[in-house]
Amino acid sequence: MIRVALPGHLRTLAGVSKEISIEVSEPVTQQSVLDALEAAYPMLRGTIRDQTTKLRRPFIRFFACEEDLSNCLPNDILPIEVVSGKEPFMIVGAIAGGS
Repeated sequence: MIRVALPGHLRTLAGVSKEISIEVSEPVTQQSVLDALEAAYPMLRGTIRDQTTKLRRPFIRFFACEEDLSNCLPNDILPIEVVSGKEPFMIVGAIAGGS
């Protein structure tokens, strides 16, 4: 099981707690995790990544093991700590602002 941590607005939309567990087939990649997440929670389709291109939305970031994985390729294998369930795959809503 893969642990996924969602930002508040997506937790509310999906009706879940801060962290959920989902079954993901090998190989465990960003794409396979997001495919499984969207299959389990269809209301999240289009909120994390574009439905057509499957590219990450601009104000969404991915983290695991204290590393920003947002610019990694969707089919790169996730760290073993995520695959084993020791660490969560975190989806974070980026904050933008200015003066």
